[in-house]
Amino acid sequence: MDLDEISSYLNRFRASANSYLSEYEPLALIVVPIFTLFFARVIQSIFVVIFEKGLKSAVTELLMTSVKLVPGVKRYIDAEKQKVVDKLQGSGKSKRDGWRTELPKAGLGVGVIDKMKDEKLKDVSWQGKCSGTVYIAGNEQEGHFSLINEACSMFAHTNPLHLDVFQSVVRFESEVVAMTAALLGSHEKTAGGQICGNMTSGGTESILLAMKTSRDYMKSKKGIVRPEMIIPVSAHSAYDKAAQYFNIKLWRVPVSLDFRADVKAIKRHINKNTILELGELASTFGICLHVDLCLGGFVLPFARKLGYPVPPFDFSVQGVTSISVDVHKYGLAPKGTSVVLYRDHEIRKHQFVAVTEWTGGLYVSPTIAGSRPGGLIAGAWAAMMSLGLEGYLENTRQIMEASKRIEKGVREIPGLFIIGRPDMTLVAFGSDIMDIFEVNDAMSSKGWHLNALQRPNSLHICVTLQHVPVVEEFLKDLRDSVQTVKANPGPINGGLAPIYGAAGKMPDRAMVKDLLVDFMDTAC
Repeated sequence: MDLDEISSYLNRFRASANSYLSEYEPLALIVVPIFTLFFARVIQSIFVVIFEKGLKSAVTELLMTSVKLVPGVKRYIDAEKQKVVDKLQGSGKSKRDGWRTELPKAGLGVGVIDKMKDEKLKDVSWQGKCSGTVYIAGNEQEGHFSLINEACSMFAHTNPLHLDVFQSVVRFESEVVAMTAALLGSHEKTAGGQICGNMTSGGTESILLAMKTSRDYMKSKKGIVRPEMIIPVSAHSAYDKAAQYFNIKLWRVPVSLDFRADVKAIKRHINKNTILELGELASTFGICLHVDLCLGGFVLPFARKLGYPVPPFDFSVQGVTSISVDVHKYGLAPKGTSVVLYRDHEIRKHQFVAVTEWTGGLYVSPTIAGSRPGGLIAGAWAAMMSLGLEGYLENTRQIMEASKRIEKGVREIPGLFIIGRPDMTLVAFGSDIMDIFEVNDAMSSKGWHLNALQRPNSLHICVTLQHVPVVEEFLKDLRDSVQTVKANPGPINGGLAPIYGAAGKMPDRAMVKDLLVDFMDTAC
């Protein structure tokens, strides 16, 4: 077909189209396509919301949004939310009342230390009473506490961002990473011999970095531009934060009846955009697998050496591409120290940010933070070097034995049952005959600080060295609290059970989210 034939065909098509469209008003020809496009976008948005949130949640959110449009309803809801926020704070009075808002005219000098001691006395008494939180045994004036404090103080002015100046903390970080990697299979043949990583400010940053790195690695390797990750519903909320920060679609998959990851359910969610999921599946589909060992990284390797049945979980498992592990938990390092590890340097390179066009010069940074506290790195190194393998083995022995005693004791309390199968140092329990959150309030009145869970409603205690000498006291107080709730069911004055219970039953999860955000807004 030559150009004349093509031109003739196009002219005939134009004449035919104009003849057909001449029957319609010009305005209609403009409005109808615009309206159709708008309608299509609305339908697309509806399907996206249903796809992301599910039909039930999407309908509930739509209904609640409609109700709030009724005059006066939103004002009433906001007033009720404020009451709940005040309740969460413990009273209607803001804890910020009386806080300083500007510099003192004359500095306090060394007297500021006395001021700080006075403020510290107002903290809650946490010795032996908190779930997790403080992992080192004893008090802050002696033993391992004292050693860590001195190490941090010695390097408080340092910053590993300046590699050429503070070479000591740069070495400390490298050695902390290498020693941690050795605990998690770096010397195994299946690990590949290239395990590498960096220290971070905590488990959340380690997970965020692993997610960002996996996203960018999968983009370069498989061209994935709309990344998705699959996690069990029980996985840490840091994954939600990563999904929001890095625009990753998050699939939370129900767990099995024993509260473990359901591999079959996870497999059903894998598609061409998946960047993260479980072991053998990760190898089969050529995608990433992150293992969150923030809590167990300094327990499981030693528990396995002590003879506890610990399945493979580290870089010895083919398919594991990254691991996060907190040194400031069972590693007994100062708060603000964690490690993120990668199977090889090719993956880790996608964690870094390099800037070439800044007028301030060439810039490259390994983690989310630029400047980092060298004192915390030094404290982590001091913790690991002072304890050594034997120290961690002994600590793990004590903590595991305490955990088993607590588990056994909880099973013997009528009305309580254990959630799942406690393999490590977390013991979760619930009840079918009483409000477990009322039991939590009763325990709080005795000075205990446990973790309230949902789906199912339950509590857990994260056992640390602080709990080793007080196991029997904990079980006695728990038995007494259960008896109190059985004898006098109903909320304790000033307790939070009604709020936890109401939040669990509230169908509008957006409202629960608003409550949490409002509470945080008034607390920090």
